[in-house]
Amino acid sequence: MRSRVTLVLAITAVVLGGVLLVPTAYARLASDDSGGGGGGGTSSVAAPAPAPPPPPTLAAGPVSVSFKGDFFSWALMDRKTGKISGSSNMAATSSTESMIKAWIVSDYLRQLGDKEPSASLKEASRLAIVDSNDKAANEVHRAAGGSYKASSSSVPDAVIQRAIKICRLTDTKRGNTKPYTGYWSYTRMSPRDAVRLGDCIADGKAAGPKWTKWVLDQMSKVRGTTAAKDQKPESGGGRWGIIDGLPKSITSQGPVSIKNGWTPIYGDGNWHVNCLAVTSKWSLAVMLRYPIRTGLDYGAKVCASVATQLVTPQPGAALKVPQQPVGKL
Repeated sequence: MRSRVTLVLAITAVVLGGVLLVPTAYARLASDDSGGGGGGGTSSVAAPAPAPPPPPTLAAGPVSVSFKGDFFSWALMDRKTGKISGSSNMAATSSTESMIKAWIVSDYLRQLGDKEPSASLKEASRLAIVDSNDKAANEVHRAAGGSYKASSSSVPDAVIQRAIKICRLTDTKRGNTKPYTGYWSYTRMSPRDAVRLGDCIADGKAAGPKWTKWVLDQMSKVRGTTAAKDQKPESGGGRWGIIDGLPKSITSQGPVSIKNGWTPIYGDGNWHVNCLAVTSKWSLAVMLRYPIRTGLDYGAKVCASVATQLVTPQPGAALKVPQQPVGKL
């Protein structure tokens, strides 16, 4: 009798336990099945938002210019990696003209260290860059220890020799046009040396820790156009070229420091036009020689075209976003 009662009580407990267990288990399963049926123990989650694309910059790429002249060469340095790309003749040289003024000013100021220049020499340094003023550049060049002594030697003067050493230039040499062999503007430089020079100015080796920001700031304030009203015998408007080829998506990222060089009186019937621009990310140089009758605007537009073609990604280019698989839990 006792064993039968015990058996009945055990069966009753199992039945009651099952009644309580089933709703509990069902509720747990229902909470796991967010799909409302047929989830099979898994659920779908939204793909993470794609990371925003990096901002536009200049990067190595093909450049096509319908150029009519004696010399066209360009080079681009990625300042993060130090890699230089450019035209097949980027090691060939041409006269620097006023492009070298940015170095002359930097070389003078670096020698001062923490000292302040005289008010007149500081103003001359500013004008040599923002207005490409020749007289002002001559004053700074003398103060930096340069000389104009004509010589058949291919050795540059002390100011340019320091550029070669400090900025590790490999192609730069003294000009060989008499009687101005020693004149700073006749220094011969390649585009790949020009981008090294731009990098050297931007990273502080050229002007030193106290004056680098000041030099780059003056280079970002270069003023004046190619118009006749802005071109004077000893100075000239130099805000054109590469800067005109950059979209707002690049110029809005931060200052673009530039220094151009140009002259139609070299004696070979050509404009000698050079464009240099540097930012925190890259350094770009374009160097040209072409017939004087073509005009300064032509050279400015070629420089701008090279810059535009190197913009990456190109404005308006479709952005390809990789498809993200839907995750399973």
